[in-house]
Amino acid sequence: MYINKEVLRDQLRERRCSLSRMERSAYSESICTTALSCMNGNETVMTYVAKELEVGTIPLIKELLSRMVPIIVPIIIPRDKSLKLSYVKDISDLVPSTFQVPEPVGKEIPAASEDITTAFIPMLGFDRNGTRLGYGAGYFDRFLSRNRHIKKIGLAFSCQEMVFLPVYRNDIGMDMVITEKEIIIPGKRHSWR
Repeated sequence: MYINKEVLRDQLRERRCSLSRMERSAYSESICTTALSCMNGNETVMTYVAKELEVGTIPLIKELLSRMVPIIVPIIIPRDKSLKLSYVKDISDLVPSTFQVPEPVGKEIPAASEDITTAFIPMLGFDRNGTRLGYGAGYFDRFLSRNRHIKKIGLAFSCQEMVFLPVYRNDIGMDMVITEKEIIIPGKRHSWR
């Protein structure tokens, strides 16, 4: 059965937009706290830097920096729809760039994907099977398909959950999804907080 992903994306954008700025901020703090509790301290972390309406990752990045955890952020390369990687040493290095996504423009420190152990991934929608619906350009799916060693953790608000999302050949599922309400591990009967 064919399901139009663009229709789903529109529905999920509306759901996310229905959250107030205060709700997004409070939920993002909660999600970041939970994400930190899932770490063992030996990771090299890749995390997206949130644009407006996404789960905010600045609290996560600040805490990881304070713990001296190596942090890598993706830099969007629209020309070939790929991601370039850069370490981040200071939050002030992140400035709005492509698609208004904060990136370390002019302060890039090249990083290798082989060094990443855990990645926090943005999403428009998800289901309990770990299926992720992104924005449609495939940046993260392509990157993750070439780097299967990385533990993939999706960050989302609970309102972004769908009962079912279609899975297509190039889609990469998440190992875990963290919302403000729970941790969802695909294949497990129960989630927890």
